[in-house]
Order: sequence, then structure tokens, then C-alpha cells
Amino acid sequence: MPQGRRLVVLLVAALALTGCTDDGGPVEPTPTVSLTPTPTPTPTAVTAETGAPAEAATVLPAATAQDAALEASRAVFVTAPVVVVAPAEDVAAQLTAATVGVALGAPVLLTTVAADPAPVLAELARLDTQAVLAVGAVALTPARSVAVVTVPAGSDGVALRAATGARFGAPTPVPPGQEAAAVRALAAPRTAVLMVQVAPAPATAPTTPTPTSSTTASPTPSPAPVLPPTRPTAAVAGTVALTGVGADPVAAFATLRAAGIPVLDAPAGDPRATTASVQAIAAAAPEHTIAVGGAFGPADRLARRVASARTGVLLGGGGQLVFPQVPGLPGKKYVALYGTPGSAALGVLGEQDVPATLARADATAAPYRTLTADVVVPTVEIIATIASAGPGADGNYSQERPVEELRPLVEAAGAAGMAVVLDLQPGRTDFLTQAQQYADLLALPYVGLALDPEWRLAPDQVHLRQIGSVGIDEVNGVVAWLADFTAQRALPQKMFVLHQFAGRMIVDRGRLDTSRDELALVIHVDGQGSQPAKAGTWNALRTDAPPVRWGWKNFYDEDAPMLEPTQTYQVQPVPDLVSYQ
Repeated sequence: MPQGRRLVVLLVAALALTGCTDDGGPVEPTPTVSLTPTPTPTPTAVTAETGAPAEAATVLPAATAQDAALEASRAVFVTAPVVVVAPAEDVAAQLTAATVGVALGAPVLLTTVAADPAPVLAELARLDTQAVLAVGAVALTPARSVAVVTVPAGSDGVALRAATGARFGAPTPVPPGQEAAAVRALAAPRTAVLMVQVAPAPATAPTTPTPTSSTTASPTPSPAPVLPPTRPTAAVAGTVALTGVGADPVAAFATLRAAGIPVLDAPAGDPRATTASVQAIAAAAPEHTIAVGGAFGPADRLARRVASARTGVLLGGGGQLVFPQVPGLPGKKYVALYGTPGSAALGVLGEQDVPATLARADATAAPYRTLTADVVVPTVEIIATIASAGPGADGNYSQERPVEELRPLVEAAGAAGMAVVLDLQPGRTDFLTQAQQYADLLALPYVGLALDPEWRLAPDQVHLRQIGSVGIDEVNGVVAWLADFTAQRALPQKMFVLHQFAGRMIVDRGRLDTSRDELALVIHVDGQGSQPAKAGTWNALRTDAPPVRWGWKNFYDEDAPMLEPTQTYQVQPVPDLVSYQ
């Protein structure tokens, strides 16, 4: 440095150190300039807003995978700064999209070249979306204000972190057909990276694999534009989703999991159908339920079913349905003793005390267990109101047994896992009046009801002189009352039995109300005598019958001969309820 310039530099430095002017006066210190650049403020992370549907139950029709994705988003997302979009035709892209959606707490939507993009664009607008993460070849052009970041299908955790800033877990190969189950198991943080499982190449012919767009790890995605920093939303509380009717849309499940909503199995579309589904619902205790698939039926019916399952109460044989129909799982059949406690004259149920009655009921059912793959439930059918020869104090020709007289057997049978049916023989009163007298027992989850029209008299009739009968409107009145009673108390489904051995006993039977989901209706054929005569009655009563289950009665003394269990199950269709009197 030249000598003169060096002196100037030293002088300037000295002046700065002494804080003086050139004439010696004091001055404020000159600010120094930092050589370290000021850090750029970290952008505030954005979070989606979610919430449960307003109704207790919501059914998503899920006609297509694209529709299901939109429906799930609308059901639980209010806003979503980031939305993940994938092609509906690309399974690998949907797995990647599901991974990212759950990690970011973002809904997953689907596009297809053949479909109108307007519904997806409208959903982005509703969600006030700032950026879209497009996985694979997405056919979508959002508004200019929406940034788009693209990653290939099958991207690994490194590539996904570069695009999203989120941390991911281990890569998880998904076998074909297991995509929905894998997505249902996803959770944040460090969400597992789902990838299509690729079969290994044959060992005898090693080759250099050719990368594909949908099955191999992707290169690092383009760095710009970048997604805004995203923080997963809090889980939607008190809400579950249900599947089980054949609709398994991966994107919809990803959206539900992104909102922290568990997806539970409800086989055949009924959460009451199996012990596992009842226990899962009871453990979750949901206030809101979202069912995926229109086959779940009306939302109000689903809400009643969930309310019942939520109690966790199980019927004999498991679940909360009298006759469950779940593909691949056993159904139920019933074998019953008939009579009234303390009276051997009215049937075998009354020939012994309570413990012996339960033992006999189980022994009677036992041979049937070797004849069917269904669960055979021992049952007691108790005559609660007994047809009488005289009018009695109330003039109705029916003796109503007090509830407390019946309770010991009823409760003991329930505790033993058996089914209980209360049988009514009303004389000159009506079935509904008598049924309501036993509300305390019908409030027990395992107690059903039977109507015996043989003993329903007209005002001028007397038992054993005429065979009674009932009009269908009176029967339907009891159906409505018992179904409402069951729904209001969130009870499991109840068996409802109609005894019949002649067509005229139930007038206009074709109008029987079989619509009430709370009840399982059985027509019990009570014919006795020779087996050809009984078979004729069976076939005649099944002609033009409403859609019900069927019961058969074996009489120890009146049948000639009484069928053995093997012979009884040769009756076609195989009886759902077999009773012994």
C-alpha cells in the first residue's frame, strides 16, 4: 500500500476508535456494518382446518374412487393450504399421495384424463388451497394463485422430504390388493412410505431393471416452486369411519387418516354384525360416524346401529344381530325349550328348576352343533301370559305372570349366554297391551318376543272351542312399538316370533312389516302330528310368505314320530329356530 494511503487509513481508524471529530469534539459512535447476513425469517407453518360432520352419521356414496375422495374431503376438511392430487389410474401414485397426505395432514384428491376437472378445482377453491403436490401425471391446471409441485409416483422418503419438508418413515412395500389396508394403517409423524411391491426378478436371469414411473424410487423433485411449511392438523375428535361394503377407495381413506380419523371394519355394512366390530365401536365411543359406501344405507339407520354397537353389549353367539349374514363367517341358529317356569303341563321348560332348565337347554342344543357350521345358541321360550279356560279377574281369558316370577330364569339364561323369548297368549285382550306389561324384561338385551295368535280371541270366543287369530295391523303395531323401544334404548337386535299352524291365524299376513332393522322376524310353524302332515303345513305356510326366517317345533308327545336333530335339519329350508315342547 502506498505510504500516503496507509496514513489515511490509520487516521480514519484512530478517529473511529476515539469517537472524535477532526476538531476534537465528541460525536456519536459510527455504526458498524456486520459482515454476517441477517437470517431470513422462517415462514409460519400452515395448518389445515378440520372438523366432524354435523350429523351423527354420514354415508359417502363413493360411486367412484374420484367421487369418494371428494366426498371425504368435503366431510372433514374446512380449509387445506396444501392438497395432494394423484391420477385415479395409477395405484403407485395413489400410495405416494396417501403417504404425503397423512404426513402433511392434507386431503388427497384424484384426477383422470377422461373426467371433468371442475369438481376438483372447485374443491381446491373451497379449501382455499395455496399449493398442490401433484404425484405422477396429474391432469389438472389449478388457478394461477395455486403453486404446483410435482413428484414422481413411487418417490422415496428422501425425495418426498425435499419436496415437502416433512420427515418420513421406512419404505413399506404393499402387496397387490392390500393398498386400502396399508393406507388405513398410516399415521403421522414419520409416516411410512408406501410403495408398490415389485416381484423380484428370476435369479437365473439377472438383468438391469428398467425404471418405471410407478414402481421405482424417484429422482429428487424439482426444487421450485416449494410447498409452504405444513404442520399436520389435530385429529378430529369423537369420529370414526367405517368400511365393509366393498368400497375401498385409497384416496378417501388417506384423507380420513390425514384428519386423524380411524377407519374401522363394519362387515356387510352393519357395525353390529360381529363381536370385533361391536368391540371396536365401543372402544372408540364415537359421536360421529362416516361410512364409506352407499351400501351402508340410510344415515339415520346407520346412526341407530352405531348407537347400539357403542354399548358394547353382545348377544349369545357374538355380535348384536340375531341372524348375522357376513360372508366367510358363521351365522346363528337357535334351539329352544318351550314352556313356563313351574308348570310341567305347559312344556318341557317347566319340568325342572332354573339350573336344570339351563342345563337341559344346552344339552338339547348340543347335537345340532355337529350338524351346521353356524353357531347354535341355546334358547328358552317362556310363556309369559297363559291362555286360561275362565275369564279371570280382568275378564280377558289370559293369566299374566308377574315379571318378578319370570326374572330368575330370564336373567340366569342371559348370564349363561342364551337367548330368551317371551311368549304371549293374550285371550281377549290385544298383543300390544300385554307386551308393554313386560317392558322391564324386554329392556334386557337378550330378550325377544313371540306372539301366539292361536290364543288371541275375539270378544265372543273361548279357548279350545275356537282357534284364535289376529289381524296384521295389530301385529304391525307390536312390531312398531318393539322396534321403537329397542332403538330408543340402543339395544341389540331382537328376535320377533309369530307362531302359526294355519293360514287364517294371521289375517292378511302379506302386509307384515319386515322393514324394521331392530327386529329379526321369524314365522314359527307349530304343526303337530304325523310327519307328512307337518311337512304339508310347513310347505303351505311358506307359500307367498313375507321375507322372514323360519322356525320348526318338535313335540315330544304329539308328534308321530318326533324328528331327531339330524332329521330336523333335513327340513328345507333348514329351520333357523327349532323348539321343543
